[in-house]
Amino acid sequence: MGIQRRYENYPLVIVLLANLVSLGIYLLGFLILLQWGLVYALLFLGYILVLEFRLLKYGCVNCYYWGKTCGFGRGRLSGWFFKKGDPEVFCKKDFSWKDMIPDMLVSIIPLIVGIVLLIDRFDFLLLGGVLMVVLLTTTGNGYVRSKKTCLFCKQQELGCPADFLFTKKEGEGVKEPTNS
Repeated sequence: MGIQRRYENYPLVIVLLANLVSLGIYLLGFLILLQWGLVYALLFLGYILVLEFRLLKYGCVNCYYWGKTCGFGRGRLSGWFFKKGDPEVFCKKDFSWKDMIPDMLVSIIPLIVGIVLLIDRFDFLLLGGVLMVVLLTTTGNGYVRSKKTCLFCKQQELGCPADFLFTKKEGEGVKEPTNS
């Protein structure tokens, strides 16, 4: 039984929830790196801004939700700042685990720095921050993506390389878009 309901524009509550998880990871990462030094924390923040800019300019412009409210609100943001791209580019993008490394570093860097700092000087607050990064990255993101965003996404019907990466079965080739 497939999902029949797809959002044309996501409800604001879903956008807020999705962004609270991301902002929580960003803030905790910033605070963890701040304990290592202001320069490192600011470099981390700059890295996040580069990733967000890259997503808006090169990913969101080609998405079905460009100019609309996607589950993360970035489609609307992209529409404010960038010209609409080609949805065919989005559907045909070859996406692998290697492509996720820059995004995964947003959680991995604070995790590694936090562990190094904990080894140097144990601190319950720092331990709590590190554990919260892990919790938000795994459970928080997993919940938002599986239950609130991707499940109701129209782009998924047209073809989503990330959906294919996470749901492909052994022996499958290129996933063809479905017309529902």
